[in-house]
Amino acid sequence: MTSPVDADIREMRWWDIDPVLVLEKELFPDDAWSRGMFWSELAHARGVGSTRRYVVAYEGDRLVGYGGLAASGELADVQTIAVARDHWGTGLGSRLLTELLRHATAFEAAEVMLEVRVDNTRAQKLYERFGFEPIGFRRGYYQPGNVDALVMRLTTENTTEEKNHG
Repeated sequence: MTSPVDADIREMRWWDIDPVLVLEKELFPDDAWSRGMFWSELAHARGVGSTRRYVVAYEGDRLVGYGGLAASGELADVQTIAVARDHWGTGLGSRLLTELLRHATAFEAAEVMLEVRVDNTRAQKLYERFGFEPIGFRRGYYQPGNVDALVMRLTTENTTEEKNHG
C-alpha cells in the first residue's frame, strides 16, 4: 500500500463518475448513489452560483477516494466521503475532509453538517478529530436495514480558533 501523499486530489468531473460508481457500489452496496445522482450534484458544482464541490483522489489511474460538499447560505453539508478499503487508516480520509472543509470556507459557511452511520465508529473518530460534535440522530436514515444516522456539526469559527491556538 502506498502513502496517501501519493494520491492526487482534484475536482471531480463527469469522466470520473464511472470509476466513482465502482467504488461507491463496493463500499455502499445497499444504498449506493446512482449515476444520475452524481450527474445532478456535478451540475451544481461549476460556474456562477455553484453550490457543490466534489473531489476525487487518484493513485496513478486508480480512483482511491472521493468526497462531496453542498452549501446553502451559511450552512454546508458533507454529502459523502469514501476511501478504498486498502487505503483505510492511511490519512486519505483526512485529506479529503480537509479539502471539503477548505471549500466550505470558500463558500463562507459558518457551520458544516454531516450524517454518519451510528455503527461507523472509524468515520466518527475522523470527524471528531476535526472538531465535529454530535448534535442528534436521524432514526432509520440508512436503508435498507433501518440504521440510524448520527448528525454531527462543526462550527467553522471553532475550527479557526483551534488552528490559531493549536
